[in-house]
Amino acid sequence: MVTTNLSPDRAAGPVPAAAAPRPRGAVGRRVRSNATAYLFLAGAIVCFALFSWYPMIREVIMSFQKTNFAGQTSWVGLRNYQRVFNDPDFWSSWRTTGLFTLIAVVFGYAVPFFTAVLINEMRHARSYFRLLVYLPVMLPPVAAAFLWKWFYTPDQSGLFNAALHAVHLPTVQWLQSSHTTAVICLVAFSTWINMGSTVLIYLASLQGIPGELYEAAEIDGAGLWRRIWHVTIPQTRLILSLMLLLQIIGTTQVFMEPYVMTGGSNDTTSVVFLIYQYAFNYNNYGSASALGVVLLLVLIGFAAGYMWLSRRTGEEE
Repeated sequence: MVTTNLSPDRAAGPVPAAAAPRPRGAVGRRVRSNATAYLFLAGAIVCFALFSWYPMIREVIMSFQKTNFAGQTSWVGLRNYQRVFNDPDFWSSWRTTGLFTLIAVVFGYAVPFFTAVLINEMRHARSYFRLLVYLPVMLPPVAAAFLWKWFYTPDQSGLFNAALHAVHLPTVQWLQSSHTTAVICLVAFSTWINMGSTVLIYLASLQGIPGELYEAAEIDGAGLWRRIWHVTIPQTRLILSLMLLLQIIGTTQVFMEPYVMTGGSNDTTSVVFLIYQYAFNYNNYGSASALGVVLLLVLIGFAAGYMWLSRRTGEEE
């Protein structure tokens, strides 16, 4: 019998090779290979810092200051916030903004989605209708607002009243009528000019739904509306949630529509339009900054609450 004397190390098996040392200069080569990406990232950070983060920080600081015509500032503490909350226009502007947001969510959120669904269901001329829906986005917003302002002209020279008069119906004082009617008119224009981009986003999401789901629904005898309810909406739930959040945040900051079309008349002054009035009509930059901070906090609170609720709903499901 032949016996072999093995050392404990050799008996235990092969010794793993030591980790190869990292070649010198690997970090430098990695940085050089990604230099273009770092440059683009640095440019984005600089743009955000100059045009987003710095203005927000400056706004918070100015909300505690008073600025005179010579540009000199002095600290006034919470006086700007006290003036804003004691201004009757503050609460009126929030009611107008809330009404605009509510109506815009009902129409401006639902209409683009169902328009995208209808275009997606078309078998012919789908590209033509995509272009037709997107055309308003390519118009200058202010020029389009003046165009719709002419549409809403109270006499028969306006397009809408001329059409009503042609079919022997009474004309309407669109923007000069009640507060609710004026806000609805603003929402109609806002929906028309902004829906093109939203429709394209929905179309991209709809094209990602597997066709087998629709085929199975059709085999089960589901019609168009049942397919939308049981297939389309569940499959696009994430994009619908995101667009709802962006819709509410965007409509809460409405400014151009009341500024161009009504000038804030008929109680259509929004929160952002009131900020503009504080800054450029009253030369009160401190109160304008204070109201801007209040709006920022409201939007941050809403976004945080909405995201928490969405995450909790997703976990429960």
